[in-house]
Amino acid sequence: MSKSFSPKSRRIYAKHSSFISRKLFSSQSSSSSSPSNLTNSILTCTTANQALELFHSASLRTDLTKNPHIYSAIIHVLTGAKLYTRARCLMKDLIQCLQKSRRSRVCCSVFNVLNGLESSKFTPSVFRVLIIAFSEMGLAEEALWVYYKMGVLPAIQACNMVLNGLVKKGMFDLMWKVYGDMIARGASPNVVTYGTLIDGCCRQGDFLKAFKLFDEMIETKIFPTVMIYTILIRGLCGESRISEAESMFRTMRNSGVPPNLYTYNTMMDGYCKIAQVKKALKLYQEMLGDGLLPNVVTFGILIDGLCKTDEMVSATKFLVDMAKFGVPPNIFVYNCLIDGYCKAGNLSDALNLHSDIGKYKILPDVFTYSILIKGLCGVGRMDEADGLLQEMKKNGVPANAVTYNTLIDGYCKEGNMEKALEVCSQMTEKGIEPNIITFSTLIDGYCKVGKMEVSMGLYNEMVIKGILPDVVAYTALIDGHFKDGNTKEAFQLHKEMQEAGLRPNVFTLSCIINGLCKEGRIKGAVKLFLEKTGNHTTGSKINEVDRSSYSPNHVIYTALIQGLCTDGRIFRASKFFSDMRRSGLRPDVFTYIVIIQGHFLAKLLRDVMMLQADILKMGIIPNNGIYWVLAKGYKESGYLKSALRCVEDLSGADI
Repeated sequence: MSKSFSPKSRRIYAKHSSFISRKLFSSQSSSSSSPSNLTNSILTCTTANQALELFHSASLRTDLTKNPHIYSAIIHVLTGAKLYTRARCLMKDLIQCLQKSRRSRVCCSVFNVLNGLESSKFTPSVFRVLIIAFSEMGLAEEALWVYYKMGVLPAIQACNMVLNGLVKKGMFDLMWKVYGDMIARGASPNVVTYGTLIDGCCRQGDFLKAFKLFDEMIETKIFPTVMIYTILIRGLCGESRISEAESMFRTMRNSGVPPNLYTYNTMMDGYCKIAQVKKALKLYQEMLGDGLLPNVVTFGILIDGLCKTDEMVSATKFLVDMAKFGVPPNIFVYNCLIDGYCKAGNLSDALNLHSDIGKYKILPDVFTYSILIKGLCGVGRMDEADGLLQEMKKNGVPANAVTYNTLIDGYCKEGNMEKALEVCSQMTEKGIEPNIITFSTLIDGYCKVGKMEVSMGLYNEMVIKGILPDVVAYTALIDGHFKDGNTKEAFQLHKEMQEAGLRPNVFTLSCIINGLCKEGRIKGAVKLFLEKTGNHTTGSKINEVDRSSYSPNHVIYTALIQGLCTDGRIFRASKFFSDMRRSGLRPDVFTYIVIIQGHFLAKLLRDVMMLQADILKMGIIPNNGIYWVLAKGYKESGYLKSALRCVEDLSGADI
């Protein structure tokens, strides 16, 4: 059997047991080795089935990949007999043969081979078959080339396949050009044509044009099918225009077109994507009421939606429902559940599900392992995370950049930079180059352990490799330099970051303000805070986008309060403390310690007592740090009884 003879083709041949007479074989046996004679024999067969049997027989003895004209002959015969499916199957074999053996563009080679047949069996319809074959193989440009090369307008089915191939490739301008050419040459678009064009509009986000085509269909008495409605619903859901999708769904029903399973799945997926899982579940019940049975896609959509909204009990119940409907779960379903359990902090159930996968003969994929590794790294169970990486290698599941970066991040958070680099080395050994996330993670890790020289070395390596540092990398370096006392380098990096067109985020801002405060540059810190949050004393304002990007966080407020208290500006510090609470941020124990120390320094003991009561009012449990600050402050202020009570509370605190 020729290597090029696909199993699919072989199955087609197996269906044909038509008997070729001994006379036919004997007359051809002496010349069957000659390609030209074999071609003639195929062309002179009485029936297409005889020709197919002869082609099959010859393929067992001869390498037909070296004789594409034999393929051309049988394809012409089968097309002439309107056996289009079999002709298309062999056409794909021919395309694959010529892709391997020819240097010229495959569409030219196949076209010339088909066009070169000199026989009464020649039929131009083979080019329609060729267009469809190219389109089904994802070779849209080749199908387009044949469309124009033919010189005559192919059948509408072939035209539609050309349009569809261009839509799938995102070549929308060419799609409209071909459609215009079709109309100019007298083509009559059908429902499939309109469906393809509407799909193209939806993918482009041009719903105005999509609805215009929809109306045009109805005007020309081409009535929308379930496919047309579903394409529009899918497009609208993809853009989160759920109310319009609902409207289209109702229009569909009112027009007497019942939604199919794919329509329901599309609509449910749209609801789940915007976290309206209750509506998706209601639609699911409606679908069952219509007599439609769910498939694995249905369950995958609902389980994924429930997991993402922390409804793990309901999600797990659907796993039971799958068994009731006889729908076996796939790896996507398990990955959704495992991810849901990990995000809920329930690693034991996530790991149990991982173990259960094997019972159903479902192989975990790279996503399964990456999800579990991330979950384990998040709680510092690095040995188990590394064990899963070794299991991946053992099971032949190649890790990707996400897997390695997750492990690197886990080790960096532990301060185990040696192990983080080891994983990075494993990554490069597998041919996976470190990306922006890898570098940013390592830079952050080294900054946190105070190794700024190594961090800057990684930064320089990034630049040399053409990998532009992101906000995370710059923020880590700025923070590291401030903590290292290198204010000049921190500000230089901040300047480089802005010159690179990167917008500092709230974490960058908190690093700079914190650094300035620790250096005693309180005035500069407050000025920067007011500028970036839109609260200018000059009355000028920044735009709303800037303001939302720099919503102050807990770190910024605490740094400013501490700096102002240290600088003796207690009233300004108290103002920031009040602003912090008004903005919805809850002060923690450390913030209270800072503001209480400031009030003790300013001898505002009444305010200290009010803050002490406020701690209890806020439901914050005082720790030994609070009691120690209070005891020390009261003692130094001469309030010995209050100091003694705090000492007693300190000795009774759960520390």
